[in-house]
Amino acid sequence: MKISIKATKISLNKSLRDFVEKKISGLEKFLNISKSSDPRFQNNNLKAEVEIEKTTFHHKKGPFFRAECQIPLPGRTIRAEEKAEGIKEAVVRVKKEMQREIDRYKNRIKIQIKKGAREAKKRMRANPAAEE
Repeated sequence: MKISIKATKISLNKSLRDFVEKKISGLEKFLNISKSSDPRFQNNNLKAEVEIEKTTFHHKKGPFFRAECQIPLPGRTIRAEEKAEGIKEAVVRVKKEMQREIDRYKNRIKIQIKKGAREAKKRMRANPAAEE
């Protein structure tokens, strides 16, 4: 998985870059890329776009760090955005939200496959030539 990080109003130092890459690269196992034979899910095609920013400089309290992550997948782009008081906390929240969104995406695919199989089975029962 390729991860591109964009920092707005924050200096992106090595430790912050490593933290973000470590957290976001953990999402790769939820996509089951290594087990998939579908070429759309190969490692070189998958890209995560992460943006971290400090939304304001003049406030002393409140959630003023924002993290956003997008992963384009076949048929849909999964996106999450979170705000927190610390930048690392915002990144962790984004990872958890992305995990939920990936699970929803995978469940929808499973449901579509089962629905197609049910429809094919109904068509076979309705066809009198299929009984012979």
